[in-house]
Amino acid sequence: MTSPLVLRPLTAADEAEAWAAHDELAREGFEFLLDGRRDDWSRYLAHLADERAGVHLLPGRVPATFLVADVGGVLVGRVSVRHALNEALALVGGHIGYAVRPAHRRRGYATQMLRQSLVVARSVGVERALVTCDDDNVASAQTIERCGGVLQDRVPVDGRPAKRRYWVPTA
Repeated sequence: MTSPLVLRPLTAADEAEAWAAHDELAREGFEFLLDGRRDDWSRYLAHLADERAGVHLLPGRVPATFLVADVGGVLVGRVSVRHALNEALALVGGHIGYAVRPAHRRRGYATQMLRQSLVVARSVGVERALVTCDDDNVASAQTIERCGGVLQDRVPVDGRPAKRRYWVPTA
């Protein structure tokens, strides 16, 4: 039997594996650790706690809950659940962003992560979540649709693939 996927906050013990995940996804042009700094892990964890509480927000940021997807002690991915939308998030970022590490893809983890993220979004007052993906990311589009996502539209993004914008109920 495989271990269940659990979304949980980062801890002090996660530093090495989280940076390894960050480096893996950076090769694909994606961030695992949002606003991460290698020089002070405890400060980074405090930054995430502040962001969750909506205090000391960086410019352009909204309150957000950052969680890692843990399967049997291995970080297989991460999610960021934004509690509200600003102009940029309403256009292309959405309420929920997620990533699965390359070695852990095609195992259903993204679907589990998104489903659990929808519960988190609901807990902070989001009744329907905007979830986006690159137009050419078929796997992500299928994940969003499996979780009840209804395609609203596709929007152009300068120099990158268009974004698909889906609305997903959180109840």
